[in-house]
Amino acid sequence: MAKNENEKDEIDLFREAIKGATPLKISSKKKEHKAPQKKPKPVPLNFIRDEKQALIDSISDHYEPLHDIENGEELFYIRQGHSPDVLKKLRKGYWVVQKSIDLHGMIADEAKAYVVHFIAECKKNNIRCVRIVHGKGYNSKNKEPILKNKLKHWLAQKEEVIAYAQARAHDGGSGAVIVLLTAH
Repeated sequence: MAKNENEKDEIDLFREAIKGATPLKISSKKKEHKAPQKKPKPVPLNFIRDEKQALIDSISDHYEPLHDIENGEELFYIRQGHSPDVLKKLRKGYWVVQKSIDLHGMIADEAKAYVVHFIAECKKNNIRCVRIVHGKGYNSKNKEPILKNKLKHWLAQKEEVIAYAQARAHDGGSGAVIVLLTAH
């Protein structure tokens, strides 16, 4: 019986504690005001992948630019319609190199994709002068600069490229090119 008395005492205590309380009115319909959530636009991953591949495929390894000048090891190019002074200024370091990439250790297909993506990013970010380190070919099969030869073809096909010239000695010399890109 002691149990029943304890339970009865607890119930009485509870009732005493809530004696003056007013019950809450509970409506049967809950009204929640949530802001309508906009669904995010779908990301067309296949389209993006195809666009990137199209950019890569749009340049050929065998394109021969009409206006490049190669003097032994040195490599120069200026797009038709631009002053030769642009090339002179580029060779002398008139423009500050704003961004740089290094193609060492890449196979040609990887390097091509990397260069295309790099130039697209530079264009998007309004970067005008870049350095591309292609190496001298010491680690290639025939000790020839494979990427250097391919890079000159790739760059000449990119509309964004105004000119390129072999880097000065402290920027990589014959193992790199300095590239001037169009402004936005």
